[in-house]
Amino acid sequence: MEIPFSESYKIKMVEPLRKTTREQREKWIKEAKYNLFNLRSDQVFIDLLTDSGTGAMSDRQWSAIMMGDESYAGARSFFELKDIIKKILGFPYFLPTHQGRAAENVLFSALVKAGDIVPGNSHFDTTKGHIEFRKAKAVDCTIDEAFHTELEHPFKGNIDLDKLEKVLKDYPKEKIPFICVTVTCNSSGGQPVSIENLRDVYVLAQKYGVPTMFDSARFAENAYFIKMREPEYANWSIKEIVAEMYKYADMMTMSSKKDGLVNMGGFIAMRDSELYRSCSTFNIMFEGFVTYGGMAGRDMSALAVGLNESTEFDYLETRIKQVEYLGNKLIEYGVPVQRPIGGHAVFVDAKKVLCNVPKEQFQAQTLGIELYLEAGIRGVEIGALLADRDPVTRENRYPELELLRLAIPRRVYTNNHMDVIAAALKNVFDRRDKITKGLEIEWEAPIMRHFTVELKKL
Repeated sequence: MEIPFSESYKIKMVEPLRKTTREQREKWIKEAKYNLFNLRSDQVFIDLLTDSGTGAMSDRQWSAIMMGDESYAGARSFFELKDIIKKILGFPYFLPTHQGRAAENVLFSALVKAGDIVPGNSHFDTTKGHIEFRKAKAVDCTIDEAFHTELEHPFKGNIDLDKLEKVLKDYPKEKIPFICVTVTCNSSGGQPVSIENLRDVYVLAQKYGVPTMFDSARFAENAYFIKMREPEYANWSIKEIVAEMYKYADMMTMSSKKDGLVNMGGFIAMRDSELYRSCSTFNIMFEGFVTYGGMAGRDMSALAVGLNESTEFDYLETRIKQVEYLGNKLIEYGVPVQRPIGGHAVFVDAKKVLCNVPKEQFQAQTLGIELYLEAGIRGVEIGALLADRDPVTRENRYPELELLRLAIPRRVYTNNHMDVIAAALKNVFDRRDKITKGLEIEWEAPIMRHFTVELKKL
């Protein structure tokens, strides 16, 4: 008999979950103005809002926390983290920040100015927000295959080289501060980028004298998919693949709350000493001194361990197989999802589920509300709300993909929880024809509105 797959860890501590009634959830979501971000965590049974900072740390990470050095300048914890970043990612310079969007804020303050163009593969919300806040423009150069959810393609995060070269030809290099490559590409469904594509993008960038920047929140998951789907690297270790990936990056931003396996933290890393000096000034202004940024020493120590753990195959296999388990359950039930299943989340195609809800009434957000009412499960909309308004016309933008993201926290839930999620979504899917009305906006912030938007039911 073949030995079945099992997790590569055992559970040492548990946290109780609160079950609630539909009546309670109807009251709470109305009070939250139909914004899932506004719910209290104890009003949620299974929380799939994000995989950012919501994972469980290992015993070794908790041990590292107890050994953290809280010195203001020159802390030992800083140098532990510096050494592991150099060893795994290959960058000689780095600056700690309190999270990924802070890393973007520091780096973009040094590089992005009004009128600039930043090409990339489906920039995520904070990335695009930081670009547009500076009166610059993000240009999506993702391959067309990414926008067909039921099409199987191993690397839907890839950049279309023809689209990219058109941007590089149309604008002078002085207007393009960098090419942004997101690994894995969250907005297209947690989809990976191949090493072949990373290499080709880098060669093209060098041809036009433009640097490349990796948005690296889920870089280890990207490396896992390379090992599993790019034959040339099947026998490479994850750490070897990561080292190869970052040969093709001049700089990076990191939200350590994902593949760093910590609850808070981030960093910028780069090869250029002058860029490091420039970013250091902004880091001191916005975050803190260069050897702690926005992080406590103990958190830097935990992150150093986390980066080492997240680049081990056994951990990644366990993590990604759980996401795959949920995705395959939903496919079995006929629920349309972005395929192949991504690394950190299952992305449900809300356009195909709620066909009777007009796009102007926010299909993915409506689906997220229905899932919460069904079983107390909180996901997040990756669609028209997140796409925000055009900064010039102020008209709503309607992206090609309208997705409900079910992001799985790392080392937190069991497959029994995945079964509950799948059954609840199947129930919503089975009554989809009865859902004909969505939501409208009552109040919104001028940028990155989805975090705080207030909605009402139609």
